[in-house]
Amino acid sequence: MRLKDKMQLISSDNDKLKCNSKDQPADQEIKMQKFAVCAFLMKTFCFCLLMAVLTFTLGVAVVTLAPKLKPIKEGLQLKRATEKSQNFSHSVDPKYKYLNKMQKSKRFILQGGVVQWARYRANPADYDTPEERAFGESIHSSNARMTASTLLIKPNGCRVPHWHFNANEHGYLASGTAWIGILDSAPFSVTSYNVTKGQVIFLPRSTLHWMKCIGREDCLFILFFTTSNELVTRDVDDVFYATPKDIAARSLKPKGGISFINSFKQPKENQAINLPPNLNELVHKASYTKSSFFRVSRYFFDMRASRKFRYPGGIMQWARYTKRKFWLPKSERIFAKSLNEHADTVTLATMQIFRNGMRQPHYHFNADTMGYVLAGCGRLQTLDMDVYFQSTADFILAQLFLKKQEEFRKIPKFKTDQDINLP
Repeated sequence: MRLKDKMQLISSDNDKLKCNSKDQPADQEIKMQKFAVCAFLMKTFCFCLLMAVLTFTLGVAVVTLAPKLKPIKEGLQLKRATEKSQNFSHSVDPKYKYLNKMQKSKRFILQGGVVQWARYRANPADYDTPEERAFGESIHSSNARMTASTLLIKPNGCRVPHWHFNANEHGYLASGTAWIGILDSAPFSVTSYNVTKGQVIFLPRSTLHWMKCIGREDCLFILFFTTSNELVTRDVDDVFYATPKDIAARSLKPKGGISFINSFKQPKENQAINLPPNLNELVHKASYTKSSFFRVSRYFFDMRASRKFRYPGGIMQWARYTKRKFWLPKSERIFAKSLNEHADTVTLATMQIFRNGMRQPHYHFNADTMGYVLAGCGRLQTLDMDVYFQSTADFILAQLFLKKQEEFRKIPKFKTDQDINLP
């Protein structure tokens, strides 16, 4: 090889060395980037693994400790509830355990009428006033098995078909004229009848029924339900709209099938008391039928026409079960038998007290009492047997026992409890 060629070769090799020395930093930078990515992925994996371990450990701890912590939690909740109840009871006049001013309670205004309640609510926040809560908790704690309501239905308004699953319903019509319908239990058949002022209705538990105001004046029902828990009620329209449409179509088998079911549009307004503005367009003919005497008498009683028990200070009439049936009219015997065949029914009565008259102090040994004042004003006194003479006003005792008022001042008032007496 010539000298010139050797020189060129050496020059070429030097150029390659220079190129390799320039590429080395770039390769190192790429390696560093790859290392950084691997390190980030490793840290992420370790973090996720740590979180998974902590979550699993926490879950095991919760499952293990929950049964042990539950009694402690319940104890604290009970303690708070007791303290809250004690504070609440001290802040409300004790008379409201026995008195509910229903006319001042919340008015549930619906399309076709108004509802007001005297009832127990499981959630204390559902009460509108402390006084309503005092009354509700009183009937619940005493297991009175009683809830009261006023139901006002406008002319042509309808309390839509519904059930009460945990209570019988008893009603007294204070004004108006209504048409009542009841779907009897199997074999299924409808019993319907008209009700006017002063008459009584009985609607057994879990029986589908409805009420429509068919007169020119409002219907006002005074209603009593045989539960001191929250009343469980379902309306037919709510059940229909909650049912899957294909199931409803298979059940009703209408012409058009599911297309017919889809044509129903659920209104935004609560339809419990219904009165559509276009009612005349919807209903062209209404037939208020009346069932046979026997079937009607099981659910209807004309208390206004029943026997009047007259006393010096007033008059009482009853819708009740009694074993002494020989003097009862046939319709009353049928109604009384119907009441007795159902559990937890109510005895209804109207009591008219003349001016300055008095329903003397008394007890009911097998029932709680709940009443609604239709007219007038009276004073209620609740007494225990052991403190009867000490707590009853002497002029009341004078009127009851036909003795002079000053005679009862001879009876001492004890400072200590006399429940178990040993003179």
